[in-house]
Amino acid sequence: MKIAIIGAGNMGGAIARGLYASGLSKASDLFISNAHEEKLKAIAKDIPGIYTTTDNREIIKKADCVMLAVKPWLIKDVIEGILPELDFHKQTIVSIAAGISLQTLAEDLKSKDYALFRVLPNTAIALRASMTFISSQNASQKQEEELLNIFNQLGKAIIIPEGQMGAMTSVSSCGIAYILRFIRAASEGAVELGVRADVAHEVVAQTMIGAAQLIMTNHSNPEAEIDKVTTPGGWTIKGLNAMEDNGFTKSVIAGIKANK
Repeated sequence: MKIAIIGAGNMGGAIARGLYASGLSKASDLFISNAHEEKLKAIAKDIPGIYTTTDNREIIKKADCVMLAVKPWLIKDVIEGILPELDFHKQTIVSIAAGISLQTLAEDLKSKDYALFRVLPNTAIALRASMTFISSQNASQKQEEELLNIFNQLGKAIIIPEGQMGAMTSVSSCGIAYILRFIRAASEGAVELGVRADVAHEVVAQTMIGAAQLIMTNHSNPEAEIDKVTTPGGWTIKGLNAMEDNGFTKSVIAGIKANK
């Protein structure tokens, strides 16, 4: 599949680099455009042979899949600029612009009949570790599977109803920041106990990776894994209860729901 990416910023650049690194896409099958050449030069250095240009229209003609990886306030102008070159019968249109609904995308594209996708990655996509959510409109099962395959090279991807995009933004996109804040807080506690800050950061981060792997590998409930390390009168239960006394669970839930 030949993929055109409009926008070489954090998301667009990460997608191009990730697809190339995964082996799913050859450099000759990737095309990327950006208003500023500096970012294009950096990508060309990382992906020898990728086609780069400052002309959005130029890469549209070459693509089976067109990804719009631009800021939300630019999406309308970008679409207007490429609309004459789009072939909805042959191309899949994918928007990675945060907050732009499929309905808005269809209106800007002046069509409600063609296959469209709305994709929500998070910043871990730069490490091919994103949790990515995909919603579609008028897409076939084959088209959905193709897009899942693309984003599964960049972490883990699932199809969800578009109505859940807001919740997933809070849980996963904003969730990166929430989890990092926990790492910071846990590290500060470790520093109070005499651990160097750099060591604490690494220990807490690796512990969090391990906890996540238990859920992902065992397909278990978090509470079941907690029970395995919680003994009567032990340190773990005392620590958990102290956190709850200070509003841990309530605070996390409130943070997730803050954007409702």
